Amino acid sequence: MLERILHMLRKEFAQVFRDPRMRLVIFGVPILQCLIFGYAVTMDVRHIHLVVMDRDNTPASRELVAAFLGSDYFDARLWTDDEAAARVLVDAAEAGGILRIEPGFGEGVESGSTAPVQLIVDGADSNTARYVLNYSQSIAARFNRTVQARQVERSAGGVPATGGVDLRPRAWFNENLESRNYMVPGIMAVLVMLVTLMLTGMAVVREKEVGTIEQIMVTPIRPIEFILGKCAPFIVIGYVDVLLVTAVGVGWFQIPIHGSFLLLLFGMGLFLMSTLGIGLFISTVSSTQQQAMMTTFLFFFPAMLLSGFIYPIASMPEPVRWITIVNPLRHVLVIIRGIFLKGVGADILWPQLLALFLIGVVVLAIAVSRFRKTMA
Repeated sequence: MLERILHMLRKEFAQVFRDPRMRLVIFGVPILQCLIFGYAVTMDVRHIHLVVMDRDNTPASRELVAAFLGSDYFDARLWTDDEAAARVLVDAAEAGGILRIEPGFGEGVESGSTAPVQLIVDGADSNTARYVLNYSQSIAARFNRTVQARQVERSAGGVPATGGVDLRPRAWFNENLESRNYMVPGIMAVLVMLVTLMLTGMAVVREKEVGTIEQIMVTPIRPIEFILGKCAPFIVIGYVDVLLVTAVGVGWFQIPIHGSFLLLLFGMGLFLMSTLGIGLFISTVSSTQQQAMMTTFLFFFPAMLLSGFIYPIASMPEPVRWITIVNPLRHVLVIIRGIFLKGVGADILWPQLLALFLIGVVVLAIAVSRFRKTMA
């Protein structure tokens, strides 16, 4: 069995690297795309999840919270006084920031003195963080005008007292809000998905197109050996692309890896289960390489758009958000960015790791089952 698989491996590697253009696609395109996306533009966002920590609980503090939540920009993800619970949500990318109002806020507003409020922003997503800061400053300014207008009405002389809200925003994980720190780690997953989908789908279809699949079927090789021999080279290529993009991100863009690199490789391995399974499935429904390529892009572009790579999932309609749960790219992006920028571990990322494992097992089982029927 091992000897037959090794023969398949040597044949597949020779087939892949025979064409110089294919070598350019596998190794050159990831570096080029990484450099391009490192300077990507930002997008507008809505419905950013906030953790609200209102420790003052006065009419003034509730009015400020209502000003934030009454806009289209912010939604309350959790109301709590527990800082640890708030941090867990930010670490897990389930909240974009924390609005913290300490005791004495209401008294300071009513007395006309400065009332500090802290807004902690998840700077790992620099695009969203910039908008959070801009929106919050606008809301704070509007709240100040409302408070000063009331003070004018209360003042006998018609002169408002000084003071208002002193909003002190702070970005976590990406203090300078560099968009490349957010985009470059994400491009790793996008490129791995695209390359492995194309290679897996087209490699099997190529056997059908040139007629060698019939020759393989009459040999002693079993379907599982054929699948392992076909997929193993693409796993190696996928990991090579991961290392290339990581090297560019760390060496060129100076993006630090705060978390475990081994956990990153493990998460990418689970992700490769899904992409290889999808590629095998594409190969069973395609008769030519052109069909395989078109089917790959038919799947790839919606998967990228619904992953949170460009557009925040929280801003999508609710039915679409449910659909994104079965998108492996969505989960691996949380893992990659969490490890690169936040330094979180498996205790935070286990839901995404579990989702990738389940998606990979189901997709591979369906693909292998259909592939067995195709070869039978």
